[in-house]
Amino acid sequence: MAVLSSLLRSSARLVVTTSRLRLWELVVCKRRTWLSLSVQRCYTSDTSKSSADHLERYKELQRYFKRRLKAKYYKFSNIPDHSAVCGHHHVYFVEGDGIYRMDTRQSEQEQVLNLGQVSGQEEKTGVDNEEMKQRFQWTVQRIRLSPQEKHLAATLKTNHSEELRCVVVRLGQMNSPFLDPPHVVFTLDKVFSFEWATDEVLFYTTLEGLRCSRVFRLDLTSNRSRITSVYEETHPDVFVEVVLSRNRQILTINCNSRTTSEVLLIDTTTSHLKPFLVQPRQQDLLYHVEHWRRWLIILANTGPGQEYQVVQAPLSEPSMVSWVTLFTPGPGTAVKDMDVVRDHCVLVARTPASELVLIVVSLTHPKEAYTVQLPSWTCAINPKKPDMADQRRVFEFLISSPVHSPVPYCLYPEDGLLLSGTKDGSSPENQGNYTTTRLEAYNQDGTLVPITLFHMVPVEGLTQAPLLVHVYGAYGRDLNMEFCPEKRLLLEQGWALAYCHIRGGGERGLSWQRQARVEGKQKGVEDLQACLRHLFSLGVSSPSLTALTACSAGAVPVGALCNKHPHMMRAVTLQAPFLDVLGTMEDPSLPLTLEDREEWGDPVGNPKHRLTISSYCPLHNITPQCYPSILLTAYSGDTRVPLAGVLKYTEQLKKAIHTYITMKPKSECKPAPNIVLNIQSGANHLGPEDFELMLEEEALRLAFLYTELGLDPPQPSRKRKIVRLSGIK
Repeated sequence: MAVLSSLLRSSARLVVTTSRLRLWELVVCKRRTWLSLSVQRCYTSDTSKSSADHLERYKELQRYFKRRLKAKYYKFSNIPDHSAVCGHHHVYFVEGDGIYRMDTRQSEQEQVLNLGQVSGQEEKTGVDNEEMKQRFQWTVQRIRLSPQEKHLAATLKTNHSEELRCVVVRLGQMNSPFLDPPHVVFTLDKVFSFEWATDEVLFYTTLEGLRCSRVFRLDLTSNRSRITSVYEETHPDVFVEVVLSRNRQILTINCNSRTTSEVLLIDTTTSHLKPFLVQPRQQDLLYHVEHWRRWLIILANTGPGQEYQVVQAPLSEPSMVSWVTLFTPGPGTAVKDMDVVRDHCVLVARTPASELVLIVVSLTHPKEAYTVQLPSWTCAINPKKPDMADQRRVFEFLISSPVHSPVPYCLYPEDGLLLSGTKDGSSPENQGNYTTTRLEAYNQDGTLVPITLFHMVPVEGLTQAPLLVHVYGAYGRDLNMEFCPEKRLLLEQGWALAYCHIRGGGERGLSWQRQARVEGKQKGVEDLQACLRHLFSLGVSSPSLTALTACSAGAVPVGALCNKHPHMMRAVTLQAPFLDVLGTMEDPSLPLTLEDREEWGDPVGNPKHRLTISSYCPLHNITPQCYPSILLTAYSGDTRVPLAGVLKYTEQLKKAIHTYITMKPKSECKPAPNIVLNIQSGANHLGPEDFELMLEEEALRLAFLYTELGLDPPQPSRKRKIVRLSGIK
């Protein structure tokens, strides 16, 4: 599944986080003790005090929220996930200090890989200090099994870098005295994606900087190992990865830019394993390939309005001239993902009402398509990778929302049977008075912008409720709406949570992104403004109780709105924020500049692009006025968003506020806004992976929001004690 993510995963300024709940499970595991090393610097708009003094403003509340968050994560530590990998007779899982497997027939367990034995980066750098070595602890990112479970490959990551190390383990029969125990036979550095074609052949891609352009083949034999180059991409804006089809018979080499696709196939059922091309890339053609019998099932943007539809082509003649349309979604319905389950194509789609549904298309009778309704609160679907020995005709997945913990579901496409892992389709933790309201705001150009609102009281009762507004709007990527325990905590404390699906994202199809790309970027800012006005007009909160939050490229519309209409919110939190669009896109030596010009434009070679970027760039439009309080969290090891731009933004913003207050000492800008820059040392664009550090960062954000919005900290519920005095009834 997750086929469209491969089209969006090219090195963008976006945040893809590891499951925090899964991270918590690693923390509480008895097999490993997590140690952390945190170096923080904090800057605020008032330079008369030291950084330590300003941190004290939030420290007490930060400690309080860290305790509350830890309790909340602990409550949800046992929710279902898809992290385990099922082989023919074994289940492989990560537990504390390594990868383990359990024989499902005998319930016996053994360790497959000990992370402590994996040589770390500290050996290369000569680091001896034990505290520093904690920065280089490995965590497991992905596991792949060879067809007959002869080998296991896993990618490992340290919390200081985005680079992955791939370890290949030779597996033996469990507890057999005649075979060697599982042991590492090969190690590969800088691996991004990898798949087994046979028990002896592994295909993988390497990540150099932020570019993934080469595919290699590792051949393992009893006597020797050999690495050969399979493919090399020459275009700097194309990102390459390898993906195995659901039936494990076809391995695809996906070469995607922001606007083009090119796929090569490797038939794993043949002996030569040579790649062949499906369709040469052409401008504005995006497609992804799955396999069914001797046919290719292709999701391509060849439908009306250049939106996605399902087409079919014979494996022997895969080019575009052979494509035949199987299914085209109705107007306003956007296909988000595709999978092939036996003789059916299962599509994840978003309806015109912004709800997620499943559309099932019979591949033997394509006209017999039907829609499967999901609970109305569904905001995210996480499919399970099929088991190696799984021959059932079932599609397993989890559904969740920011405030609803994941619930398992099974769909049997042949008869349309949808079963939940729980009796009523919800987990016990979801049984609360949580309302999901879907709204639409009118932009000034007449466009309807979707809003998803979460609340616990009726909308008319939200006038005095604090409001946290989430936004992204870039790269055609949907706003992340997976479950977050911290969002649940805010909702339970009376907050309203709004998710604004502005143009530039992908919520309403490919055209939704195209409308706010390059010269249309200003539309995303206008959409965000329209969403806030609509919420206020409905009586949801007020500007003085409203905060905006965004990460990475989502900081662009937020920063632009702060420059134009700073009175619309009281506080802002930004994580790994992209704020210097003009300066970054002018510098071709930076890692993502060339790739990102399809998204933001080329201010060097195109005067119109320069004029457009200059009109909304957060850094270059700062002006003396009363801004909201802003917390910026940046990472010194971030290669996607240059730290220099965040520093410039912070300094210029502080100067602008100081100038305004000096010019108008009797202005309404009292108390003065706090501009806080929190630099995490050693972390990369994805933020801290250590659970304790993540909790500290999130607790600081909550402390900042409560302080700047003037809210009293939430008090945990306590049971009232009944005291009985003698002689009193």
